[in-house]
Amino acid sequence: MQTITPEAFFNARRQFLKLGAGALVSSTAISKLLAELPKDTSLHYIPDSNAQKLVINPMEQATHYVNFYEFSTDKEAPVKLSQNMKTTPWHLGFFGEIAKEQMIEVDTLIAKFGLEERIYRFRCVEGWSMVVPWIGFPLYKLLDYLEPNSDAKYVKFTTRHDPTIFPDQNRGIFSAIKYPYVEGLRMDEARHPLTFIAVGMYGKRLLPQNGAPIRLVVPWKYGFKSIKSLDLIECVKEQPLNTWQDQNPNEYGFYANVNPEVDHPRWTQAKERVLGKLLKQPTLKFNGYAKEVEHLYAGMDLRKFF
Repeated sequence: MQTITPEAFFNARRQFLKLGAGALVSSTAISKLLAELPKDTSLHYIPDSNAQKLVINPMEQATHYVNFYEFSTDKEAPVKLSQNMKTTPWHLGFFGEIAKEQMIEVDTLIAKFGLEERIYRFRCVEGWSMVVPWIGFPLYKLLDYLEPNSDAKYVKFTTRHDPTIFPDQNRGIFSAIKYPYVEGLRMDEARHPLTFIAVGMYGKRLLPQNGAPIRLVVPWKYGFKSIKSLDLIECVKEQPLNTWQDQNPNEYGFYANVNPEVDHPRWTQAKERVLGKLLKQPTLKFNGYAKEVEHLYAGMDLRKFF
């Protein structure tokens, strides 16, 4: 009897697994197929116990429904457009108010800090969400190594700018957004134990469309804060102007905390659609991580500092 591979299973059901009919596919069958996916033997990591019993979305959804404007504004196009992206070797630059400015290759970072799995909710400001098993290390480990000085109040992140890799960067004034893509966190946000640097997901290295080879994941913030394909990490004195705040300050702020009480002008934030489900569900404040992070914003008007 011929065995159907997980890839064939997912490809045959791709249209079902996006925003609606995927709920018709047995979650038990999906879980079994995910368990059979071959692991990347180069990634040795501590598995997440999934204490919250979160239901992980199929890998097909997380890898085929993405926002990566450097490739395309279309959700699926980055899969095809990124296939020739070379992600090794890949050196990151570390600059600013740190003990020693330097360049470090991704595999060196992996060897230095080790890897663990983090199963996190992921919420897009557009109103869709999913649950992803990331592999990486907490950002505070990297910051401890870099030794920011007392002037470092923020951490600035920049996506690689290379038009030979990213077609939309090659469109000049006709590009979808301004490049390079920039994000930022307050230092206490960056050092929070939940803030994560990911190099893999679903037991494998990150795929190009998901931000290979290294990206940020901040689970209590909207997805655009989790910047992809990192090129620079800088510890800086002043609050960075993140790309979407620069692009449209009337719609985007610096913090971008998931907040069902504050709607985006184009998308309600009160409810969300989990990829693969037909019905929307209520959005949790701070994406369900309020207990862990709400103290970071004590006394702040989260309608003003959105």
